Amino acid sequence: MEMIKLEWVLNSLIFSLLGVVVFWVCFIVIDKLTPYDLWGEIVEKKNQALATIVAAMCLGIAIIIAAAIHG
Repeated sequence: MEMIKLEWVLNSLIFSLLGVVVFWVCFIVIDKLTPYDLWGEIVEKKNQALATIVAAMCLGIAIIIAAAIHG
């Protein structure tokens, strides 16, 4: 049985961190492009419809980043 190679673990950590950073940059860009404050609308005004749209957007961005890193 093969031992877990340190190189594989390090690569996984690097790509995970890179994916999270790219995700947050994309989220910030989209937040700046919208005419209102996404976080304020969702948290303070409890806008459930916007929260659902933002969740779908986050999943879409995550899938794109995962495909780019994996491919």
